[in-house]
Amino acid sequence: MEPHRWLPLEANPDVTNQFLKQLGIHPDWQFVDVYGMEPELLSMVPRPVCAVLLLFPITEKYETFRTEEEERIKAKGQDVKSSVYFMKQTINNACGTIGLIHAIANNRDKMNFETNSSLKKFLEDSLSMTPEERAKYLETYEAIRVTHESSAHEGQTEAPSIDEKVDLHFIALVNVGGHLYELDGRKPFPINHGETSDDSFLEDAIEVCKKFMERDPEELRFNAIALSAV
Repeated sequence: MEPHRWLPLEANPDVTNQFLKQLGIHPDWQFVDVYGMEPELLSMVPRPVCAVLLLFPITEKYETFRTEEEERIKAKGQDVKSSVYFMKQTINNACGTIGLIHAIANNRDKMNFETNSSLKKFLEDSLSMTPEERAKYLETYEAIRVTHESSAHEGQTEAPSIDEKVDLHFIALVNVGGHLYELDGRKPFPINHGETSDDSFLEDAIEVCKKFMERDPEELRFNAIALSAV
């Protein structure tokens, strides 16, 4: 069977904020650009920040690292709190939407959902599911797919054709219970990057983003956006 395939989203706050609005989330929290990794540029990001989405290129170097990381964690183990909401990605190019779901799902106590929010319903329905079941549920969940499609056409650049191979990928970084987790639906499990706090979360998340950049120093296609209280 052909895998499900969606149009890719841009790492553009206008697009992601419109998407969240259409999914029934009150705009108390909005995505903003992170213009750079230096302290003075990070100081421009409104606080508090509850999630960071990183868009990065999938390169050979990254894939080698991903395999090594998975083997290392499987051998050594890691602590992952049961309250972390994680889902797998089975739909091509849906990583932007899955990043948004990871960001909102792990901060749902902070969000104000509209009464008939399609994302609130998706999260309530899928809370007791496994990461694989959540992925399958998203495949059939029309309200989010339709919103994703319209958002993919909203960006500043022309949306690529649905069959075009896209080598850019979104992940979400979140703070759950004082630990910083990387949530990537292409990975078998969340990655625990150590302790964090509400106050230091943005700086800690950016340190993780820097590691992605350091692994591929020739690459320039990195983009981070932060979910901030406004």
